[in-house]
Amino acid sequence: MSESRAKRRKIERGEDDYLPGNITEIELGNFMTFDHLVCKPGSRLNLVIGPNGAGKSSLVCAIAIGLGGDPQLLGRASSIAAFVKRGKESGFIKITLRGQRSGDLIQITRKIDTSNKSEWLLNGKLVPKKDIKEVIRTFNIQVNNLTQFLPQDRVCEFAKLTPVQLLRETEKAVGDPQLPIQHDALIEKSGELSRLQNAVDKIRESLSQEKALNAEQERDVERVRQREELLAKVELMKKKLPWLKYDMKKSEYMEAKKQESDAKKKLEEAAKILNDLKEPINKQKQVKAAEVSICKKLSSVLDENGKRRMKLQEDEKHLAIQVRGIHHEMEDLRKQEQTRQQRIVKAKEDLLAAELELANLPLFEPPKDQIERLKGQILELRASVNKIQSQKSDLDKILAQRRASLRLVVDRLTDMENKNTKLLAALQNNGSEKIFDAYHWLQEHRHQLKREVYGPVLLEVNVPDSSHAKYLEGHVAFYIWKSFITQDSDDRDFLVRNMKSYDVPILNYVPDKGLHRGPPQISEKMHMLGIYSRLDQVFDAPAAVKDVLISQFGLEYSYIGSIEADNRADELSRLGVTDLWTPENHYRWSFSKYGGHVSASVDPVARSRLLSCSSDSGEIENLRSKKSHLEEEILAREQRLRSLQTEQREVEDEEAKIHKQREEIIQNANLEKKRQKDMEFRVSQRRNKLHSLEEEEDVDRKLEKLSDQAGTFNIQRYHHAIDIKNLLAAALSQKRTFAEKHMSTIEMEAQIRESEVGTKQQEKFALQASHHLQYCEKEVGRCRDQLADAKKFAESIAMIGPDLAKAFLEMPSTVEELEAAIHDNRLQANSILFLNQNILAEYEERQKKIQSLSERLEMDEMNLNKCLAEVDELKRRWLPTLRNLVTQINATFSRNFQEMAVAGEVLLDEHETDFGAYGVLIKVKFRQAGQLQVLSAHHQSGGERSVSTILYLVSLQDLTSCPFRVVDEINQGMDPINERKMFQQLVRAASQPNTPQCFLLTPKLLPNLEYSEACTTLTMFTGTYIGKAAELWSNGESYSTNSRPTAQARS
Repeated sequence: MSESRAKRRKIERGEDDYLPGNITEIELGNFMTFDHLVCKPGSRLNLVIGPNGAGKSSLVCAIAIGLGGDPQLLGRASSIAAFVKRGKESGFIKITLRGQRSGDLIQITRKIDTSNKSEWLLNGKLVPKKDIKEVIRTFNIQVNNLTQFLPQDRVCEFAKLTPVQLLRETEKAVGDPQLPIQHDALIEKSGELSRLQNAVDKIRESLSQEKALNAEQERDVERVRQREELLAKVELMKKKLPWLKYDMKKSEYMEAKKQESDAKKKLEEAAKILNDLKEPINKQKQVKAAEVSICKKLSSVLDENGKRRMKLQEDEKHLAIQVRGIHHEMEDLRKQEQTRQQRIVKAKEDLLAAELELANLPLFEPPKDQIERLKGQILELRASVNKIQSQKSDLDKILAQRRASLRLVVDRLTDMENKNTKLLAALQNNGSEKIFDAYHWLQEHRHQLKREVYGPVLLEVNVPDSSHAKYLEGHVAFYIWKSFITQDSDDRDFLVRNMKSYDVPILNYVPDKGLHRGPPQISEKMHMLGIYSRLDQVFDAPAAVKDVLISQFGLEYSYIGSIEADNRADELSRLGVTDLWTPENHYRWSFSKYGGHVSASVDPVARSRLLSCSSDSGEIENLRSKKSHLEEEILAREQRLRSLQTEQREVEDEEAKIHKQREEIIQNANLEKKRQKDMEFRVSQRRNKLHSLEEEEDVDRKLEKLSDQAGTFNIQRYHHAIDIKNLLAAALSQKRTFAEKHMSTIEMEAQIRESEVGTKQQEKFALQASHHLQYCEKEVGRCRDQLADAKKFAESIAMIGPDLAKAFLEMPSTVEELEAAIHDNRLQANSILFLNQNILAEYEERQKKIQSLSERLEMDEMNLNKCLAEVDELKRRWLPTLRNLVTQINATFSRNFQEMAVAGEVLLDEHETDFGAYGVLIKVKFRQAGQLQVLSAHHQSGGERSVSTILYLVSLQDLTSCPFRVVDEINQGMDPINERKMFQQLVRAASQPNTPQCFLLTPKLLPNLEYSEACTTLTMFTGTYIGKAAELWSNGESYSTNSRPTAQARS
């Protein structure tokens, strides 16, 4: 049993006849075409009437923008700033909604400005946007739902809705709020169901294939297993083989140990006999060692005695030499006394001559005045040099500053003149990170191209007037500026292959050889309204580049105007201008294909970011002038610096000359002073020499002293001779004792040698026993190492456990028999042949895969059944409700079409479990002879589609849960008969008890239409006298007194 549709909550109208969420008042300030507007719509059908351009669509925009809609929703502009009235900085939208109770009003205000900022106020209090959205959600207001809100610029979008999209919009607008949620869940679950079903089918197929393959290979697998068992037996035998070899090595080791033990016993017996023979010999050797020690001590004493005698003899010789020296000195003193008197006489004569020469030396006075005068001249010249150096230092600093300024100017001029680098940098700064690499790559590979390639386009375009740069840049898409243009398809393919990593577009230019229609001309009337050029006329570029820009962006249809054109933009639209650039704004006009009405959009002109990077010729000229001036100034100052250097050298030369003259005078004075001092020193020296000769010691006293010293030395020589005599006597006694002891040791050595002859044979036997023991020890070590290696190798092959030991018992016990058994089993295994060497591994791997696939299949089937149950449950709740909803819509839609003498129906297009393909089909027939056709542009005219659209919306009236609906100029293109019938349907629907508030915007209505109390007419006019007329009408006065002036003004 199908579940009935959840009924929309019935809300009774209050005394004010408004439903909760209805719009009771709209107030606009500086919004689009309005300075100020206050509108109070009715509670049911509101007919907003006015000529094109009166601001009807502005009212629609205000409702959408004021209730949280995005600018893109309206299809007019991409930013909120475009909705501020031209010439104003900010504006506001204030919409008053009826609350849940009569008299309860909710006021929503949105303030906007030209910087794309918005402020939200709820009942006069500043709040975040999310609070506003929560209020709108409470009343189920959906300005983005075309079934509730259909602005003029989106009428074509509603007609283009696919059945699937129409169903989604209908679910959101009417019926149970859970319908779209359930629909989304069903789409998601159906996708999951499809994936699970595909996975299950795939796994089943794979499982069946794997089982079939394993069944085919079972016989081969059995033979492989038999061969594997034989090879396993061979491997097990191989494990025992090293243990048998280990047992053999162990036997060899035990035999070597036994031989080592026997050798040790023989060596011990030989050593005992040898020790018994050597014991008396050792005692004799000890006695001999004691005698040798005594001999060594006596020898040491004799050596010490000899050293003392040698020292005494040396001292005696030294004393004898000193005595002889004293005797020679005494002889010399006797000779010197005879010549001293002669030297005293000679010294007196030399002193007298020196004193006479000093007395005859003239008195010298140094020229102090001349020296001071020369010193003053030197100081004056030094001051001049310091002054010149100071001037040079200042001049050097100024020159350094000027040269630095010149370098800066030259660098700046180079940068300014390098236009390409600046333009490439501008592209890089705006997102083209690899544009430099792309440009350099093209320069390096131009020789590989067939024809000229241009690019990036920004480098090829020159705008003589910089004020036009922002127009061209704003009109042309950014991607084109970084593009490269080829003139040959092979060149294009070459660049696409090699420049892909640089992220730059490659365009191929193919010239159109057909007849071209000339660009539109600027008429005299356009000139009068401020237009002075087209956008294709304000820049220079190669022909290929210019043709691409014009053909891609229609530059020949974009005009450039002055401030006058900005002020008279509305008049220009009547001349067929569709695109206009002025210093402040960018205007675009679009013309309706049906009603002929005009839609306009205005955007502020942004500053140029790319073309403005071109070099400023005025600044370049200033830099060149500054460079010339700096070069001239530097040249003049360098000449001044050279003249100062010349002047400094001349002053320094003069200073050096005077300084040299002064030094010569001072040097002469110093020489005279030195001469006088030398004479005085000579006199003093000769006087001292005479005094020294006269005061020399008496020779007799010296001879007496020397005689005493000689006597002392002779006494010491006598004592040394006595000591030498005593030492000789002691040495003679010690020599005799040493000879006796030495003879005793010689005799003992002979006795020991005789005793050792008998032990030689026994030492030979002991040595042989020792060598045999060493050999045995080496053999034991070798056998031990071999045993350890054998054990280590055997353990590396297999460790013997209980099972392995039991298996070893069943195998041959000798190496030869075991190797023969291994050979036989290997031959038997090799006799079993098969083609696929990996068949067993493949079989076992496939068995694992079969097990894994079986588990996965079981899990996926469980998930599939669970998902299927969830889909069935969701479908049970969703589909009956949806069918009931579509049935009700169809009943109303069909009735409305019958009343218009035509036929129509609404069907639910079902697709079983493909819930994403479910849709609503609108079928209509406007001719008796025709068949019901799905509503589309291929079968119905524009007027017929408008009638169908409005009647579908009317059919939702009683089902909808939204508080109001907006339809903009839906009647355009309808013939009078259909328009009249459509209007009657709207009036009838508006008269129903719970019908939502409706806004129908139209530039005209047919005469003699039937109206009811549910209709409210809102008429919109613009013009010079509208303000005064509105004031008179609002006060209930007649406007007849103003009719004549108005007529005169219009004439």
